[in-house]
Amino acid sequence: MVRKVHLPQSLRPDLATLADLISPALEKPPLAAPRAGGLRQIFDRIGRATVGIGQTAYRNQTFFGQLVVALGRTLVRPHRLRLTPFVATIEQAGLGGLPIAAIMTFFIGAVLALVGSTMLQSLGVAVYSVELVGIGILREFGPVIAAILFAGRSASAFTAQLGSMRMNQEIDAMRVMGVDIFDALVVPRVLAALLMLPLMTLVADLGGIVGGMLVARTMMGIEPSFFFQRLVDAVGAQQFWVGMVKVPVFALAIATTGCRQGLEVKDDVESLGANVTGSVVQSIFLIIMCDALFAVLFKQAGL
Repeated sequence: MVRKVHLPQSLRPDLATLADLISPALEKPPLAAPRAGGLRQIFDRIGRATVGIGQTAYRNQTFFGQLVVALGRTLVRPHRLRLTPFVATIEQAGLGGLPIAAIMTFFIGAVLALVGSTMLQSLGVAVYSVELVGIGILREFGPVIAAILFAGRSASAFTAQLGSMRMNQEIDAMRVMGVDIFDALVVPRVLAALLMLPLMTLVADLGGIVGGMLVARTMMGIEPSFFFQRLVDAVGAQQFWVGMVKVPVFALAIATTGCRQGLEVKDDVESLGANVTGSVVQSIFLIIMCDALFAVLFKQAGL
């Protein structure tokens, strides 16, 4: 549709010249926005997702670099550590999750032993269910389940706490007062995660072993004393340490993701909810990815 432009006749000569220049552009019909086809929309979404992944990776690297510097300052000068948020995070993030981790791995260990008893008894080697439970729990299920549980509880809590402070402009006020955000908010939470996740993993390992032992006693008649003795002789401490080596990496990934998402919250509640969800999803993804990388590295090392 062509728009008609009506200009007054009594214009100054200079304005009339300007009107003559712009009137053809005003009389042209507006351009309709092109409709994207189905295939174009698909490629558009793929492109936007790829750019988003790259931007997230860049932000993670930047945040991790700043965290390393802050941790270095804290190690050189331990008095910089804020003990109040450190102790509060230990109580909220770690201690409350210990019973849940033990219960979850208890049932996982029981399921492992039950599946093993069904398969191994048919082969006449039911005693190998001890190795199945021991290696499965100590090497994989204990650390991974504890890390996923810690991500669901702590990463979301970190994001919600820091995000609410960001929405209330408390973080801006701290920066105005000259308070380092990493020293005050991020470092205590990261150190608390590095301390509590190994403890949660240890409790999860014990719960899984006890669950497998009870099923072995009930379904296969394996006495607890024989179960523990074979666990020590056949599995050994190596599998335990292989699982525990991964735990600090999991803790660092969870705490870093939760704190970064919290500091990136905008001024609206919708952004807070999206970042809380994103922190949990990204933390679980990093846990599984790091576990797969460790599996390849341990395979190459012969462990």
